[in-house]
Amino acid sequence: MRELLLDAETFYTREQVHQALADVFGFSADYGGTLDALYDELCICPPTRLTLRHAEFLVDALGNYGEFMLRIFAGAATENPDFLLNFEY
Repeated sequence: MRELLLDAETFYTREQVHQALADVFGFSADYGGTLDALYDELCICPPTRLTLRHAEFLVDALGNYGEFMLRIFAGAATENPDFLLNFEY
């Protein structure tokens, strides 16, 4: 199982978050950088445990979009048994 770590304290824009996710997960070059694309990628990812530090910063920096992103992570973890999610606040 892959162990991945992201620290949301360093993200200030949607583009930064999506680029970091693409880099860390190794998403394909055609990753669209949207919430729908993120959900699709997470639902098919191989066995992976993502630790997301300072998740509250996504909401602080991105508002509603950050809240939706956290829901996407949680929904994908429910849909894909190979995707495990750990929030560190």
